[in-house]
Amino acid sequence: MIAEAIDVTISRGKLVALVGANGIGKSTLLRTLAKIQEPLSGEILLQNKLLHSYSNAALAREISLVLTEQIPSKNLTVVELIALGRQPYTNWIGNLSKNDHAIVESALKKTNLLELKHRKCYTLSDGQLQKVMIARALAQDTSMIILDEPTTHLDMYHKAYVLNLLKKLAHDTQKTMLFSTHEIDLAIQLCDEMIVMNNGSVFSGTPCELIEQGIFEALFPNDLITFDASSGSFKVKNTTSKT
Repeated sequence: MIAEAIDVTISRGKLVALVGANGIGKSTLLRTLAKIQEPLSGEILLQNKLLHSYSNAALAREISLVLTEQIPSKNLTVVELIALGRQPYTNWIGNLSKNDHAIVESALKKTNLLELKHRKCYTLSDGQLQKVMIARALAQDTSMIILDEPTTHLDMYHKAYVLNLLKKLAHDTQKTMLFSTHEIDLAIQLCDEMIVMNNGSVFSGTPCELIEQGIFEALFPNDLITFDASSGSFKVKNTTSKT
């Protein structure tokens, strides 16, 4: 057991960050919410329906995933990779309808990828490829998108860019965007809501609410890092001894 007594509601149309120290169980919680693994106890409701009652096919129309593992073939073009998001809706041959093509084109526009649509994925930067994976999830047309550390391997600018993009998409499409991250400072600045895992407990609320409750002060040992509630950011202590 990594956490218990979890009681969290994730809102529609919000960007929600899942944060905590390394090894605390963020990926395990995401996998459980996505029905990749079973909870030890309790119930998970999606659209007021028990998660375990969804078939895999039905769940693929409600939750899309953006994971950290490499895509099977980077030899696909951008538009071909995004079109894979329509798989839950196509026939057994996989032919795309006129509506499928329109949804793929819309995903390209919303993620600013139209100019790259015919580029091979192996030619893309990490930031561009991450946008393509987000577009594929958009094309899947689900009510919820779950992303496991979507800003890994990106520089500071592209970390902020991706999170800003996710927030805009959440607000514009009214999809729920839930992602795990180690970029806690950025999440505090950009997210509508946050879920914090710490020592077997799970807390949720807006960043301001969590700051007021003192949740971030207890997130890491304070021998090296402290949380400054006034600025909403973590500070590294200067441990250099004076001579």
